[in-house]
Amino acid sequence: MSRSVITVIGKDRVGIVYDVSKILAEHRLNILNISQQLMDDFFTMIILVDTGQCPQPRQAMLDLFAQKSQELQLDIRMQDEALFDAMHRI
Repeated sequence: MSRSVITVIGKDRVGIVYDVSKILAEHRLNILNISQQLMDDFFTMIILVDTGQCPQPRQAMLDLFAQKSQELQLDIRMQDEALFDAMHRI
């Protein structure tokens, strides 16, 4: 199983979870775990996804998330799980 961590940050508004989960479903990224929180007016979400069924190459997905970040006025980033773990190891 190939897994990645997706982070989403932006000003809170209706439909953020829908917008992001729609992108994931359209590209066959299966949500394994999800955590979300409001911090004042900011919405934050961390999603662990299985990328094994995604037909697009990793770089295409990174480019898509960059594009969707601008369209949706969110910061959406995807990192390989191993890289995410290494960066956040204490």
